[in-house]
Amino acid sequence: MPITTDIPEVEHFITRWQSASGSERANYQLFVHELCTLLELPTPDPAREDTRDNAYVFERRITFRHGDGSESPGFIDCYRRATFVLEAKKVKQAEGKGYDDALLRARGQAEQYARALPATEGRPPFLLVVDVGNVIELYAEFTRSGATYTPFPDPRSHRIPLASLRDEAVRRRLQAVWLDPLSLDPTRQSAKVTREVAERLAAVARVLEGSGHAPEVVAGFLSRCLFSMFAEDVGLLPKRAFVNLLESLKDNPAQFVPLVGEAWRAMDRGEFSAAMRTDVLRFNGKLFKNPQVLALDRDQIELLLAAARADWREVEPAIFGTLLERALDPRERHALGAHYTPRAYVERLVLPTIVEPLREDWKNAQAAALVLAGEGKLTEAQQQVRDFLRHLCEVRVLDPACGSGNFLYVTLEHLKRLEGEVLNQLDELGDTQGRLELQGVSVDPHQLLGIELNPRAAEIAEMVLWIGYLQWHFRTRGQIMPPQPVLKDFHNIECRDAVLA
Repeated sequence: MPITTDIPEVEHFITRWQSASGSERANYQLFVHELCTLLELPTPDPAREDTRDNAYVFERRITFRHGDGSESPGFIDCYRRATFVLEAKKVKQAEGKGYDDALLRARGQAEQYARALPATEGRPPFLLVVDVGNVIELYAEFTRSGATYTPFPDPRSHRIPLASLRDEAVRRRLQAVWLDPLSLDPTRQSAKVTREVAERLAAVARVLEGSGHAPEVVAGFLSRCLFSMFAEDVGLLPKRAFVNLLESLKDNPAQFVPLVGEAWRAMDRGEFSAAMRTDVLRFNGKLFKNPQVLALDRDQIELLLAAARADWREVEPAIFGTLLERALDPRERHALGAHYTPRAYVERLVLPTIVEPLREDWKNAQAAALVLAGEGKLTEAQQQVRDFLRHLCEVRVLDPACGSGNFLYVTLEHLKRLEGEVLNQLDELGDTQGRLELQGVSVDPHQLLGIELNPRAAEIAEMVLWIGYLQWHFRTRGQIMPPQPVLKDFHNIECRDAVLA
């Protein structure tokens, strides 16, 4: 559904509500109603006596059931079934530490409401925290399994200031929250992209093996190719640097081996690449230490270009490892796109055993920091958050039969999400000096340990972790480049028998 909102209407809405100073009880229903009108969305229905009929209403009744068997009533400010719980506030202190504390409490309240909804309705995928006339915060939990709601789309951009409604992309995002919330689940689109990429790589592998190359050699060559494609899409290489090199070689395939080899040697050392005509970061690690390049003809370069034109930022590492392993294995290629462990199944193990305990620790550390900040003890508050970040970056997780790394990647993603929230809290506490001191402190692949018997799967697991780590590095730290070398040989994935060796 296209948004046809005129900019004058947006400006009128922003001006009208930024000057509103009444309490949330006085204003929030009108604010939500006018926001829906602005975004051409349906407005809440009149409430009915039977809550089963109240699929989209203000003041939706719910019942809290407590551990001692008692019950107490509650009311959700605005509720849309299978879509969102909205908690409204009007925070008097527009800036400062008390502001974040107030929104944090509102987020916790909204999550309690979501957990208290009847099992027949299920938990909605979104929580909205609205500071009337100021900001809208989005939190998502697409599995709807009881896991913690996390900032959406990431910890850097989940808070939408009212002025951001001038941005059409922001208005479309809010419209999707109301009308098709599951369409915003990033794993849905990325799963499609990931399958398409794997199918193209399988086609290239088939042709190269048909030319007489051993599958292991083909796998190593294509791994370097795909990481180069990924690197240019996330900004680690200049835009289209590798694609332009491939396109320039279509009509001169005899130069493919020397020029691609030169580019990869430059990526290994961190120096000027004559082939790509640019300085490049030092990637190092194991991937480019032996930059073997296979000779390709024009048709084979075209196949590689078809894979390169995908948006590698959207690749879903949680399934990419399995699909890539099959794409590069002649015996498994028939099963491409099937029989990988769905992400939801992975999270059923990862969330309760690893992520939820860490989130509980963070909840306590964050609450303590905000209390200290409220008492004027800003240095102690900042130290509280820094201590938790260091703890988070020291956690170790072992998968003794890691396959191509899907479980380890999902763990890494949740750790990076949490890291982003911690870094945001440091920013809110004004800890610029602490951020400088913590530049080398980061959740990264050295914390994810794996043992795998299959050498191809073990190599893929390591690359999947690096791709996932770099995706989340840019989501949580913006355009700050990771420290060099970009890839490090942590020896965190070992190829051996976990029981007998």
